[in-house]
Amino acid sequence: MSSEPTAGQPAQPLSGAFLQGKVALVTGSSRGIGRAIALALARAGADIAVHGRRGSDAANPGGQETAAAVEALGRRAQVFHGDIAVKADVEALLEAVGQAFGRLDVLVLNAARAPFKSTERLLERDARQLIDTNLLGNLWCVQRAVPWLAKQGGDIVYISSLGSRFMNPDYPLGVMKAAMEALVRQWAEELAPKKIRSNAVCAGLVKTDAFKTMRLVWPGIENLPEDLVVSPEEVADVVLFLTSPGARAIRGQTLVVDRGLSSRLIRPVLPREGASEA
Repeated sequence: MSSEPTAGQPAQPLSGAFLQGKVALVTGSSRGIGRAIALALARAGADIAVHGRRGSDAANPGGQETAAAVEALGRRAQVFHGDIAVKADVEALLEAVGQAFGRLDVLVLNAARAPFKSTERLLERDARQLIDTNLLGNLWCVQRAVPWLAKQGGDIVYISSLGSRFMNPDYPLGVMKAAMEALVRQWAEELAPKKIRSNAVCAGLVKTDAFKTMRLVWPGIENLPEDLVVSPEEVADVVLFLTSPGARAIRGQTLVVDRGLSSRLIRPVLPREGASEA
């Protein structure tokens, strides 16, 4: 980013409005992790382009709720709609964001959409949704964002999950997450001459709306100790760090934020103290 110190110089602490005067687009920011990220970036001074898939505020009131929360922090916010699986929608989205704010400094690729079923049960429409939204959609976003990001340097942060490295038979989205982590490394090298950094955050189990569905395909998940469940705000904190000058030497990396859950997969996870063993 244009404000980052040169190699060897100390970075400013991760506090205050280090994103003051900058603009961030967070895809899928009408709720959950995306909303938490939008608010974290706003607290650091960024104006926020809020994004939702559905085509109107009436159909997707969460976008306006996120925007109102951003504005309550004293930052500008505007809601944009579009299905990232549709290339024309992405082109219109980035054009609209550029016209509204005049710049783009941070692109957070958070939007995701996929069925919970095994790959052998995927219908053609399932497979196309899986690839078009979670791989091609992110690719289209980056392609259209690069000209804006390159004007002053910027950051791309992708939101991944543990499905990228641990197989769940009913979580085909993990395959797309793994592919995207590879693209993050690719972009880190390709876009470095344009002063664009690219990194990812691999989130563990996060209690969002998707967690309710996860319980249907992962029996016993609700028995995990609370200290192994990540909050949306904890994911957002790491995204914020990756956009800061303190992360200037981190490029093409995926930071795991799971409270150590993946480290415990080689041994039993003990139930919470006092919980029944039914």
